[in-house]
Amino acid sequence: MERSGLLLPGGEGLQALVEQAAKAFGTPMAAISVIDRHRQWFKARVGLAVSETSRDVSFCAHAIHQPGEALVVPDASEDRRFAGNPLVTGAPFIRFYAGMPLVDQSGYALGALCVLDAAPRPQGINMFDLLELARRAERLIGG
Repeated sequence: MERSGLLLPGGEGLQALVEQAAKAFGTPMAAISVIDRHRQWFKARVGLAVSETSRDVSFCAHAIHQPGEALVVPDASEDRRFAGNPLVTGAPFIRFYAGMPLVDQSGYALGALCVLDAAPRPQGINMFDLLELARRAERLIGG
């Protein structure tokens, strides 16, 4: 798997992990994304046709600023940070987002593990379970 020209380990394991996350949280979409200064790449995904976006419109860019804490957006269409995002205003019409930052051994935020839904979710999800899956993703990546 590539990350801005570099190999990202754990490809098959990462795909199995996002499939498990979508099933565990009952969401139609889940992804593991990595991010750099300009772009976000979905390195493993289920329910998302897009493989990358601009960092400027990424949920992940906000999630990585909260190491150890999930970013939860109950309804992206009502959140000023995301209401204009093309993945909110167009297919796949993301409404709910919950993402946990993925951090390497040196503390660098690589990206996020996230679950998404086209329906708002005011009740959220079990953050402990999301954190556990994120830690597994970090181990697969080598973080």
